[in-house]
Amino acid sequence: QVQLVESGGGLGQAGGSLRLSCAASGSTFTIDTMGWFRQAPGKGRVFVAGVSTSGVRTWYADSVKGRFTISRDNGKNTVYLQMNSLKPEDTAVYYCTAGRGGYGAYWGQGTQVTVSS
Repeated sequence: QVQLVESGGGLGQAGGSLRLSCAASGSTFTIDTMGWFRQAPGKGRVFVAGVSTSGVRTWYADSVKGRFTISRDNGKNTVYLQMNSLKPEDTAVYYCTAGRGGYGAYWGQGTQVTVSS
């Protein structure tokens, strides 16, 4: 089993920045891909960003491309999401996820991000 614990959410202002962290523990040798999804009020959970095992390959949803940056520190078993140029529509619960060859095998508890205009 792998446990994922997010931190760093909170209240941000439009145009500002927040940084999320997700620390993995347990059987981390069973996972490679890590990423972030988000769920806005009344909507489904959607992909935000993903990163390969090495950290070299990254993927982003069109809605955050150029504003968000995902990275990982394998020595710390931690993945980060740097969120810049925040918009009110970025308001959501952000979930860290991990798996082998894809997402969704494991999920964190979620962290709330609220962006005020």
